[in-house]
Amino acid sequence: MKRNAIKLTTAQFAKLHNVNKRTLHYYDAIGLFSPNTKGENGYRYYDLSQSLDFEYILMLRDLNMSIEEIEQYIKNPTPEKFINFANAKELEIDQQIKRLKSIKKTIQTKKRQIEVSNSLKEGNIEIEECEEERLLFLPYDFCDDDISHVFSYIKDIWSVEQIRMGIGGMISIEKVLANDFSKYDGIYTLALKNVPRKNIFYKPKGEYICCYHKGDWNSLSEAYQKILSFAQERKLKLTGYAYEIGLNEFAISKEEEYVTKIMVKAEKSI
Repeated sequence: MKRNAIKLTTAQFAKLHNVNKRTLHYYDAIGLFSPNTKGENGYRYYDLSQSLDFEYILMLRDLNMSIEEIEQYIKNPTPEKFINFANAKELEIDQQIKRLKSIKKTIQTKKRQIEVSNSLKEGNIEIEECEEERLLFLPYDFCDDDISHVFSYIKDIWSVEQIRMGIGGMISIEKVLANDFSKYDGIYTLALKNVPRKNIFYKPKGEYICCYHKGDWNSLSEAYQKILSFAQERKLKLTGYAYEIGLNEFAISKEEEYVTKIMVKAEKSI
């Protein structure tokens, strides 16, 4: 039997191409793609030879072309039309890949934070060797604001992708030593790769005292007292800023389960 003589029912053709029968009925009804032959029993059949044409239609659909765009193209295809369409779709695909990579990085970051939160012991404090980090920083005192005000302030300045990386607070060591938490210096987020260098604040490389505190924001002073005692016992000098970041706000239902990581750069006292 010749290949192009093989006839398939709508159900068989749909199964072959992994689509719903209703898709074929719809394409037939609008004249986009129809069965080639009619059998003696009156039923219409798809030729197996139609498979390649149908896969091209599916490819165009997967590239977000509308039914009207697909119909216009397949009625009068030309090399020039295809090249123009291909160039435009390549650009769209590149943008989608970039967006998906950003989403993947955010998910991976959040997953690591949750894993850290789940493995912590109460009041865990340690010294970590940290690499230089690229941050976006905004001077902002958010002590008396709720999160809706913070979001309103930053949504037009940072991208949504940046916001999804998490928002932390920064407060100078001078204020920490003075036990003055009435006014923070600003908020920050981990900068994505596409952020211009001129907008970057660099968190220095070095050893950091890292304290993981479980509880609401009002109890953070307890964690800072632990950091100060930890530094004093080891004759360490605290420098720069204290960096706070929530690790699990997107995975808890009670404020008392909130885990905050506090990082403070420490150096040996001379």
